[in-house]
Amino acid sequence: MAHQILGLHHVTATVDAAQPDLDFFAGALGLRLVKKTVNFDNHSVYHFYYGTEIGAPGTIWTTFPYGGLGVPVGRHGAGQIRATAFSIPAGSIGFWAERLARLGCDVRPDAARFGDDVLEVRDPSGLVIDLVETARDDRAPWAGGGIDPAVAIRGLHGVSLIESASDRTVALMTTLLNFTVVAEAGNRIRLATGGDRPGAYMDLVVDPQASAGRNGLGTVHHVAMAIGEDDEQLRLRSDLVEYGLHVTQVMDRQYFHSIYFREPGGVLFEVATMKPGFLFDEPRDGLGRGLKLPPWEEPNRPVIERSLAPIVVPVPAAGLRDRS
Repeated sequence: MAHQILGLHHVTATVDAAQPDLDFFAGALGLRLVKKTVNFDNHSVYHFYYGTEIGAPGTIWTTFPYGGLGVPVGRHGAGQIRATAFSIPAGSIGFWAERLARLGCDVRPDAARFGDDVLEVRDPSGLVIDLVETARDDRAPWAGGGIDPAVAIRGLHGVSLIESASDRTVALMTTLLNFTVVAEAGNRIRLATGGDRPGAYMDLVVDPQASAGRNGLGTVHHVAMAIGEDDEQLRLRSDLVEYGLHVTQVMDRQYFHSIYFREPGGVLFEVATMKPGFLFDEPRDGLGRGLKLPPWEEPNRPVIERSLAPIVVPVPAAGLRDRS
């Protein structure tokens, strides 16, 4: 039984230092910092959420800056997400190539993918970020990030998973997770859920010779899919357990509820609810400004604030940085 997965929800990575991460994603890419909180499993580590104006599901990129805390550099390989792709408008790839090169980023054109031009850039932690030029994305961009809305990022396009074999992963995704195979080329299989559109793609890149990946700095931790309601999530969890997968209990992530499990190739999947969203504890015009903590961490706020590195959030539209 396929469940009503609506598309991607977010992608989360383990990165090095907090400030270069902010400078790249909020500064160079012009994404909005929609939430500044902490890792709920380690409150001495920031958790940054980036996206468009309100952090709508399908636009969200999140990071844990673990630099200086003893986490080793990861290794890209099988059982991991190699690249996270963002959607940019048709005709904008030249703008992005010039801008990112001027800012000193490691930028290189990649081969066209299913008819769309691709620009590959490495973030400060070594993560592979693809900018995919497409005319098929009508989502509104964040207009306050210092980037002309005509060329600004529209949201997530998709992720590329490295798999040593694809059959069992495709079977799970098309049986329970509402994905359909929409394209194939060489060793790349594109699956989409909730429609053949940017923000709905997972590409399986099959490489039987790939060595196993290792989580750490500069690697994607997990990809999350969106589901509508809590009761749908519970039904999906029951079916995943019956399918033979180890699935966590539902976890309260404050802005959504989540379950986690590993697909047969080893990539960590999350299924997150659409609600309550990032306006839960901040107004629209104040998103990302304050350090937001879940209620159970509020008694620890003084200790948490002392443990976190000071950061400066880019505010490109004002030509300044918001000191925090």
